[in-house]
Amino acid sequence: MDRWANVNGFYQIYPRSFRDSNGDGVGDLPGVIEKLDYIKGGQGALGIDAIWLSPFYPSPMADFGYDIKDYYDVDPMFGTLDDFRELLAQAHQRDIKVMIDFVANHTSDEHAWFKASRSSRDNEKRDWYVWRDGRPDGSPPNNWLSVFGGSAWTLDEVTGQYYLHSFLDRQPDLNWENREVRRAMREVMAFWLDMGVDGLRADAVRWLAKDSQFRDNPPNPAYDPARDDPYQAQLQRYSRFGDNLFAYLNELTTLVEWYADRIIVFEDYPDDHDKHLGARNFQYLEFYRRINSHVALPFNFDGMFMDWSAESFRNFVSTFQGSLMPGYVPAYCFGNHDQSRLATRFGQRQARLLALLQLTLPGLPVIYYGDEIGMEDVHIAAGDVQDAFELQVPGKGLGRDPQRTPMQWSGESHMGFSIHQPWLPTPRDSGGHTVANQQLAPDSELALYQKLLELRRQHVVLRRGVYAEATGNTPQVFAFSLQTQDDEAVVVLNFSDATVAYAVADTHRVVVASTLRPVEVQNGTVMLQPYEGLLLFKA
Repeated sequence: MDRWANVNGFYQIYPRSFRDSNGDGVGDLPGVIEKLDYIKGGQGALGIDAIWLSPFYPSPMADFGYDIKDYYDVDPMFGTLDDFRELLAQAHQRDIKVMIDFVANHTSDEHAWFKASRSSRDNEKRDWYVWRDGRPDGSPPNNWLSVFGGSAWTLDEVTGQYYLHSFLDRQPDLNWENREVRRAMREVMAFWLDMGVDGLRADAVRWLAKDSQFRDNPPNPAYDPARDDPYQAQLQRYSRFGDNLFAYLNELTTLVEWYADRIIVFEDYPDDHDKHLGARNFQYLEFYRRINSHVALPFNFDGMFMDWSAESFRNFVSTFQGSLMPGYVPAYCFGNHDQSRLATRFGQRQARLLALLQLTLPGLPVIYYGDEIGMEDVHIAAGDVQDAFELQVPGKGLGRDPQRTPMQWSGESHMGFSIHQPWLPTPRDSGGHTVANQQLAPDSELALYQKLLELRRQHVVLRRGVYAEATGNTPQVFAFSLQTQDDEAVVVLNFSDATVAYAVADTHRVVVASTLRPVEVQNGTVMLQPYEGLLLFKA
């Protein structure tokens, strides 16, 4: 895929939490515009050249924007459609590409389509959503579960049928078997692509296609109710990943292909539990093999779920890289709005090591806002919980508020995010993890990201090099090389808490980046401090 070949990566912005421009405690699009020079262009800028905006559409905010009631506008909380146009223009002036969320599986129950659909059984939009009669005893049509807890079916008292919602009951599933639904969703895509957006991130695509017979899901024999999310009680064999999934996705990629230099990225988490779907790697590869890989690619989320060891990350990267065909572009995603923060999951030094790994792997790396300054999960007191997931399935640690807290711009009140109490709390002590603090510190996390992104911009080998696992790996070290016809680089990562000596090939003698300190090769060896990583070029 050459469409974004020169992009060094993209940066996920959760608009509610990025920058509040009007003092109401909620981030907004003008706030994003204010900070475009931080993203790319101004002094002390991060230096990344594409952004992805989580939903900003009109919504009752039951799931904070992933429940859309109008695909063609901006929620007043975030600004106006003109604000978005201005954001797009200002971003493009700085050569920043803009990708937006495309929530395809479901709408809000307040969307005009659903209001019409539930008004009567014979309404012309009845079949735009998934309606079914209950069983003879009045119970739901089958045993499918909602990701957010409980049954995936809700009874509509007026029409006497159940509607399907794979997520909240306020997020009814669209019926993708209906051609008119698919046409309407392509029209939504075209509206934003015609406006000039550069990419679409398609949400929760695995759920677009279901079993046409609506069979019960089988139980998951490995489920442990004391440990697992209740959704894992079943093998989700029939409630998602149906036979028509890739046919539907190809309709979307066909549209995107009509637009020059645009892409679509699919969100999909492989299913570990149902073995008939194949290994995780196989499931990722299906999104390359069965869709138009010239314009589309899936996120790879596995870096968020690895055990902390060189072996674990080595096997993950080498297996995935080794299975990619020419033209398949990986998108490594080590953090996002649904998962605990990188520094919280692994530790601050470890997060720096993974920054080096992510930003030296070929493809399109995805950085979650705040990870570049080492932000950590923020404790959310019971009275401050906002996330519906935590409210519906309490006590399982599934709530996503801790990783969605406001961006920490400075040590001022509310971390410089807002002059008003934010919608989610900020930490009492940032521990130096603010943009203002780190822009002044040459050894900060931000400085590391800035350097790596600049190297990635300058050197094609870091974006498109051929990956090869290095010989001489030790149990504590994961090392690999990247090569093009004109250049070569080596990455060495110490995953252990001990100092490790690593022998460097004669041709790779110049350390151009270190996660911790200045380093030189001495007598063909580098001494790696605990959790230290190095990027080396030829002498």
